Amino acid sequence: MTKSLSKVCWGIIGAGDVCEIKSGPSLQLAVNSKLIAVMRRNTDKAKDFAMRHGVKKWYNNADELIRDPEVNAIYIATPPSSHKFYTLKAAEAGKPVYVEKPMGRSYKECKEMVKVCKNLGVPLFVAYYRRALPNILKVKEIVESGIIGDIRFINIKMQKTIQPNILRTVKDPINWRLNPEVSGGGYFYDLASHQLDVMDFIFGPIIEAKGFSLNQAGQYPADDITTGIFKFENGILGQGVWAFNTNEISDIEQTVIEGSNGRVTFPFFGDNSVTVEVEGKAKEVFRFNISKHIQQALIQTIVDELLNKGECDSTGNSAARTNWVMEEICGKYD
Repeated sequence: MTKSLSKVCWGIIGAGDVCEIKSGPSLQLAVNSKLIAVMRRNTDKAKDFAMRHGVKKWYNNADELIRDPEVNAIYIATPPSSHKFYTLKAAEAGKPVYVEKPMGRSYKECKEMVKVCKNLGVPLFVAYYRRALPNILKVKEIVESGIIGDIRFINIKMQKTIQPNILRTVKDPINWRLNPEVSGGGYFYDLASHQLDVMDFIFGPIIEAKGFSLNQAGQYPADDITTGIFKFENGILGQGVWAFNTNEISDIEQTVIEGSNGRVTFPFFGDNSVTVEVEGKAKEVFRFNISKHIQQALIQTIVDELLNKGECDSTGNSAARTNWVMEEICGKYD
């Protein structure tokens, strides 16, 4: 069992690009939270990150960071291929785990992570931070208010060029996100996982999903186009297309929730607006300013739960469901 904490003192395994702005500073900015150690296999890079971010300790060995008595919670920011490995190590040390998304390369990996953490009494959280963003909370509020009526279906559309610069994560056309052995399944696993997790957050679990996934352009090892249909436990239906092999003319990223009286339209990436259209009323557009430290709001809920002051709903259980849905859509199982 994990010990009762008075302050969450984080150690990062894999202090790379995602930690520079999105998460690393967020661990510092959250109330009753502090980042005290970082680890990278390259000692110079670990030290450089620590010095620039005011972190007092750095390591080139994950075991040393996990054993550090001052570190009482572990953030795993490595590619998905090592998520399970480090999660189990941290859990065996009795330290709460916050792991990047997607949670694992497969549903099988996710289930094992959940099982081990549960058996050892270790909290397990996953970085589906959009659950805590104001634009997504607004969408949830609108849906639950009933203003657009009974929900009929959801339509997710994401079409990008063959060499996209998505969220400024792509520096080289060949990177770990495009290697299924490391990422689990290309850009679909990297980006659609956010979208499908939010659908779970708003509508509850998806209980059935089917689809197709192919590598049409042959420019990298991972599939570059996926289409899917899905059904929620409450009977709502959904569909999606995720094409990362189109052109600038076709570039679009939009999710539409259709109701019996109207619709909600919003993007997940870049533009933080939410548009509501209801029969007989003027169209409303809500715009939100999102902090560049985009994980801070979710991290605060994790800290609050670890200090018995609140609850975080982005857990290993919810994240594992997202991996299951992606596998069902792709038709590829571990």
